[in-house]
Amino acid sequence: GTDTIKINGVRSLNGINHSVIPDRIEAGTFMTAVAMTGGDILLENVVPDHLKPISAKLREAGMEISEELSTIRVISDGKLKAVDIKTHPYPGFPTDMQAQMTSIMTKADGTSMVVETIFENRFMHIPELKRMGANIRIEGRSAVIEGKNKLTGTQVKTTDLRAGAALIIAGLNAEGITEIDDIEHIDRGYVEIDEKLKGLGVNIKRVEL
Repeated sequence: GTDTIKINGVRSLNGINHSVIPDRIEAGTFMTAVAMTGGDILLENVVPDHLKPISAKLREAGMEISEELSTIRVISDGKLKAVDIKTHPYPGFPTDMQAQMTSIMTKADGTSMVVETIFENRFMHIPELKRMGANIRIEGRSAVIEGKNKLTGTQVKTTDLRAGAALIIAGLNAEGITEIDDIEHIDRGYVEIDEKLKGLGVNIKRVEL
C-alpha cells in the first residue's frame, strides 16, 4: 500500500450497516491491570488478532493468555518478568499501550526498556510514576525501568488519556491511597473505567468536588 487515499466523488450516497470494531486499547488496559494485581478474567467482545502484539508481550512477561473467536482469557499469578517494548504502527505494538506497560514493568523482575518511535513527549506519565517510587530514567526516546520497586500511593496528575490509565494501574500495586487528579483525560477514552474495575474487585471511587 501507500500513504495516499484517492476518492472519486459520486452524485449521491447510500446508507449501509456497519459494526464498529471493539476498542483494543481498552481491552489491553484491562489485561495489564490483571498483570499488575494477579487474577483471572475473561474479556468478551474483543478481536484477538488486534491484540496480538500486546498478548505476545504479556506472555513473554509470564502471563497465561488463551484466545477464542471473540474472547480472551487472561491469567496472572502477579509475578512478572522484564520485557522490552518498541512501539510501531499497527500491526506492531501500539503506542497507546506503552504507558500501561511501563507501569507493570515497575513490578517486573529485572530491567525493561520502552522505546517510543511514534510520538514525541509520550513519557509524561513517568515523572508521576517516579513520585510513587518507580525507578525509571529517560534516555532520549527510551525509558529504562528498574523493576521490583515498591510503589507508594500519593497524589498524582494525569497529563493525557493513556498516562491516566497507567497511573490507575500503578495505583493497583501501590501501598496506601493513590489520588489521581484531572481525570477528564481518562474519561475521554474509557467509559466508566472506575465502575468496571469495581466489578473486578478494585477498591476505587470517583471523588466529586
